[in-house]
Amino acid sequence: MLLDDFVRLPAATRAVALDGLSGLLDMVAEAAPETHRFLRYQWFAAALLAYGGAARTIVVEEDGNPVIALPMVRFGPGPARLAAVPGCYWPFRSFPAAAVADRPHFEALIERLGAEVNALRIGPVYDGDPSLEPLLRVARAKNWVVLDRFVADSYLLDMNAARAEGIWPRNSTLRKNRFHEKHLGDHGALDWRFLSGADWGEGGFDALAAIEEKSWIAARTDGSDAKFTETGHGAFWRAAAADPALAEMMWAALLTVDGAPSAFSFDVNAGALKYAIANSYDPAFGKHSPGKLLYYRNLVRALDDGITTVDWGAGDSGYKRVIGADKGPAIRDWLIVRPGLPAIFGRALKSVWERSGNAPARNPVAAAHEAD
Repeated sequence: MLLDDFVRLPAATRAVALDGLSGLLDMVAEAAPETHRFLRYQWFAAALLAYGGAARTIVVEEDGNPVIALPMVRFGPGPARLAAVPGCYWPFRSFPAAAVADRPHFEALIERLGAEVNALRIGPVYDGDPSLEPLLRVARAKNWVVLDRFVADSYLLDMNAARAEGIWPRNSTLRKNRFHEKHLGDHGALDWRFLSGADWGEGGFDALAAIEEKSWIAARTDGSDAKFTETGHGAFWRAAAADPALAEMMWAALLTVDGAPSAFSFDVNAGALKYAIANSYDPAFGKHSPGKLLYYRNLVRALDDGITTVDWGAGDSGYKRVIGADKGPAIRDWLIVRPGLPAIFGRALKSVWERSGNAPARNPVAAAHEAD
């Protein structure tokens, strides 16, 4: 029999819903775009540990190979059948889909999703998210109601473009940094180092938490938004770092003064992309700009490590623009509501959902014209 006599059967695609988090999450994450490879089993397990909830996972397979894994947790009244993708706010909440996943796989996902829930919340997540966008296209085609609310603009630093413009950082920036560093050294011996991998289990997170406990976030707020303290989100990051692959993606630049943790910049490295998650410093050294000194060192190291883009996320755009960052994709919160009676309620709540978000920042030039 010749090879031409064989007929390849169509690929068999199926979607199954499993109780708990599926171990297949890691397989799918490893086949996802580099930007989404942190969405591993332990990432979601850490979220359940820190924030609660009982998970269920929809897995889409082709010929037995997993191509999509969608974890979700229920919220709200039981009869409402509402669910959300779990995770951490930083850098975003999404789910892994293999780079080869295409329309039939997302069609299988949406069909199974409709049997599981009335509505699913995904986000906050970036516009153009490679897992979300194909799901939204299929959902709309299947008459699901799709609602979004604006959260914030993101800011991206193109490292290659910054360096292509000439010396980066600029000589003027380096001179200012040397001035501040000289006076910062008057407070004690300075040590600059980088943390990753096994460093987290050896007191790395404790050092970051110690800085946050001295920072403005502890002095001016209830501390619940701190990333690494016991009263903040420390439980999440410590649990996530139990996965060696995630621990290696986590990265921090740390400054100590006479051995005391004094400033940090914490990131998640995803291939050539660096997600800037958090930075903080001891206000006792604030006039010497320790945070600025640290993140410039961190960015220079990032260039050496092959990082091409830094995603600064949302928040204060002032210092990000000074560094050279430009506005990136919008960050939104999504609600997809299955057809039928749930969709009728969804349409009625559209304006309420939109108003519950934030107003997009106005273009200052356009605002000036409006004021004239």
